[in-house]
Amino acid sequence: MTELYAFIQSIAELSEKSWNILRADLISLTVPKGDYLVREGEICASIYFITKGYCRAFYNQDGMEINTAFFFENSFTTNIKSLTQNVPSDYFIQACEDLKVIKLQKTKLLEAYQKSHEIESFGRKLLELMISRQEEHSNLFKLLTAGQRYEYLTKNHPEILQRVSLSQISSYLGVSRETVSRIRNKNLKK
Repeated sequence: MTELYAFIQSIAELSEKSWNILRADLISLTVPKGDYLVREGEICASIYFITKGYCRAFYNQDGMEINTAFFFENSFTTNIKSLTQNVPSDYFIQACEDLKVIKLQKTKLLEAYQKSHEIESFGRKLLELMISRQEEHSNLFKLLTAGQRYEYLTKNHPEILQRVSLSQISSYLGVSRETVSRIRNKNLKK
């Protein structure tokens, strides 16, 4: 819980009273590698804070997995559209390592909003952070070449290059494994 409290304090002010309200509804879970936090077709009803391990968001298009995000320690993950609109998720969120997460159920979070404006403010700021992250990924494809996208990861998200398989990175960047290998080798020669 210490990591979550520190994260919350980094984006919003939360008094001890508000933290105690929120903390009462938090659930610590261990999710084995390969299991899912969110499945395609199910309505996402929770937000997850990762304390150990990492997970990925991916679409299954005709049997091909398309990675759209990776989430590491001290970050949140959820399907925002499914969570906020109560519609089935159109993608999966899967543990890539054994995960330890803190689960915040949507219904409990909404109840906490009624009890504390600080928690409501935190929820709004968290949503803004998660949306800006999605926008970042979207902009990678609008503005940068494959080589530039790889360079962007090197500078801004080295944990992806250090912990994620080459196949998953290539899917995330929207290029073949061979292209990622060529870019990587070219960068090593610089």
